[in-house]
Amino acid sequence: MKYLVMVQGAQADYEAMKGKGSGHSPAWSKQDLQAMFAHMNAINDDLSESGEMIDGQGLVEPAKTRHVSVDKDGRPVITDGPYGETKEVLAGYWVLDCESLERVTEIAVRVAKCPVPAGSTDYPVVIRQIDESGGSDL
Repeated sequence: MKYLVMVQGAQADYEAMKGKGSGHSPAWSKQDLQAMFAHMNAINDDLSESGEMIDGQGLVEPAKTRHVSVDKDGRPVITDGPYGETKEVLAGYWVLDCESLERVTEIAVRVAKCPVPAGSTDYPVVIRQIDESGGSDL
């Protein structure tokens, strides 16, 4: 079964990783960043080695986001970030092919144990099974 495993963040977290702390997220040191990247790279390496990794990416900060919609007349409405009203956003993801929900949950627990500076926001790791039925289950 295929699953999407998602980690969340906010613009303040990206700023904190650049050393600009706030009440929402303390500033990260170079050692904090190295520990986080080492943790995530070890997970990626293990998932690649086990054959469970299909894809996984970290995403750029919300300030570099673009929203595209259409107005009532069908014209495009394009808005570039940052978005003050946005709290949490998708910060990164993995697409995994795992034998069970229990296995992907084990992986999510490992992701959730990523080292972060004390006082950082604790976001849940979100698991969603990918619908491979082509909509036939509707």
